[in-house]
Amino acid sequence: MIGEIKRYIRDDGPIKVSRSIKELSIKIKELQKERMNLKGEEITIDDIAKELKVSKEDVNLAMEATNYVESIESATYTNNKDGNSISLIERISTGKNEEEMITNKLTIKSLIEGLDIKEKQVILLRFYKEKTQSQVAKILGITQVQVSRIERKVLESMRKKISIAK
Repeated sequence: MIGEIKRYIRDDGPIKVSRSIKELSIKIKELQKERMNLKGEEITIDDIAKELKVSKEDVNLAMEATNYVESIESATYTNNKDGNSISLIERISTGKNEEEMITNKLTIKSLIEGLDIKEKQVILLRFYKEKTQSQVAKILGITQVQVSRIERKVLESMRKKISIAK
């Protein structure tokens, strides 16, 4: 019964880690505890690697692989200024409405896909490649006035389609 419990705890964690890494992690923890009890100081990764005859990379891997896994939505931090707790996801948020940004990009992409070849080239060169109207005209072999007209027509059409969709 005890063996099954140990096996469950060892093998059924949130992230699957190989047995050899888990065993190395246990040895590292024992070594750290022993050093703290004997000398009252923490052991360095270099010393652990020398003592266990493994590489520093293996020591780091074993130490990180057995850390507790925490959800970014449930992890909370207390703001020292006002004492409020915030989740990690709130802390790393850009402050922008990502859903709206994605929706806007998808809408623009579908509108651009509905354009004819020359209109698409003008829009892509002007707004994604940041070319001037004169540069676009030279690339496409048309006049700057034609580029301006195409651009104005396409943007007006896109605005109408977006306002109808809302």
